[in-house]
Amino acid sequence: MQFDLESVRSRFPGLAITDGGVRRIYLDNPAGTQVPASVADAMSDCLLYKSANLGGGFASSEAAGQVVDSARVAMADFLNAPSPEEIVFSQNMTTITLHISRSIGRLFEPGDEIVLSRMDHDANVWPWVLLARDLGLEVRWLPFNTETFEFDLEDVDAVLSDKTRLLCVGGASNLTGTINDVATICEKARDAGAITYIDAVQSAPHLATDVQQIGCDFLVCSAYKFFGPHQGILWGRREIMEQLEPYKVRPAPSEIPGSFETGTQSHEDFAGVAAAIDYFAWIGETMADGHLDSWSHLDGRRRTLHAAMDFLFEYEKSVAEHLIGGLMQLDGVTVQGITATDAMHRRVPTVSFTHARVAPASIAQALAQQNIFVWNGHNYAVEVVKSLGLYETGGAVRVGPVHYNSIAEIDELLRALAEML
Repeated sequence: MQFDLESVRSRFPGLAITDGGVRRIYLDNPAGTQVPASVADAMSDCLLYKSANLGGGFASSEAAGQVVDSARVAMADFLNAPSPEEIVFSQNMTTITLHISRSIGRLFEPGDEIVLSRMDHDANVWPWVLLARDLGLEVRWLPFNTETFEFDLEDVDAVLSDKTRLLCVGGASNLTGTINDVATICEKARDAGAITYIDAVQSAPHLATDVQQIGCDFLVCSAYKFFGPHQGILWGRREIMEQLEPYKVRPAPSEIPGSFETGTQSHEDFAGVAAAIDYFAWIGETMADGHLDSWSHLDGRRRTLHAAMDFLFEYEKSVAEHLIGGLMQLDGVTVQGITATDAMHRRVPTVSFTHARVAPASIAQALAQQNIFVWNGHNYAVEVVKSLGLYETGGAVRVGPVHYNSIAEIDELLRALAEML
């Protein structure tokens, strides 16, 4: 079946908002997406009718427990995790990484090495730098090729050693859009005896994610980047999670995953996460028949979800190609990422660019005045913009379409940029 954009957009109330009669064009999605009405409805239902702490024998507590269990199962399906018990929730990816890094660090000794990437969001960089500082660990850096915007896999071999205990890398760059070959990187790290920690915040909204296929030890993502509420999710391999000492208060559970979820959780957010996963399942059930065969080793909702992500990525590749092609026709514009039309499968539709004469902040502000929403600056990709020589000049303009954006919206952006520049 063809992609039914109109039907998709009708599920997102935010897409119909106007300001002074001017439509909004949401191209700020790498920082956070709009949500389907079903997500807000599920959260409201939880707050109004299932508001209680867990563990009680009364109806509202039991209902809250069902909400939590449903969310764990949903995320396990979305990530093809072996068990819902390996799913940990937190406020966001940064919070959960700062938290669990303390537990992971107890496995290391002074002089051990950790490998960090120059392509990552700072949430998968600085928590580990701080850990290394506190524990006397050595940090080794995995560079990326600033001409191809990709890792040279030979560099992975070069940076690993018999002292490597941890490798952290992103599934996709939140600035250049590059999709990384995390399965191969994880295989190399595993052969070196290192734990792998994958930041999938930018890849999970666009790509089918299978932690068993990737072969990582930890993977983190954020639901508000894939049409859900502000919630971070971690999958951790049980064998390693059970080795870790969780930092928690004494009455908290001692078993995973509850031992890593500090304090009372936002159960309404759990409900919203499950509803966001159900939204993807709807896509799979109604539009993605042609992609089911690729996931024949999965059953039920897992198969439907992964087919849906493949289906949506096909549409997003066409949007990215249209956007990049239009940007490259504008005088003075440089796309900071992969641009080849036959390489759209190696990038997500997040596209950053700079202009030879106009500062990124000025461009973003001028677009905002036309109700076209984009971001500018380093976007927390500090190591990326430093590697590209853009840190001191204001970073880049970041345009981030997702599958609810239309080609017509991209054309409006391109017209506005042409007039402006």
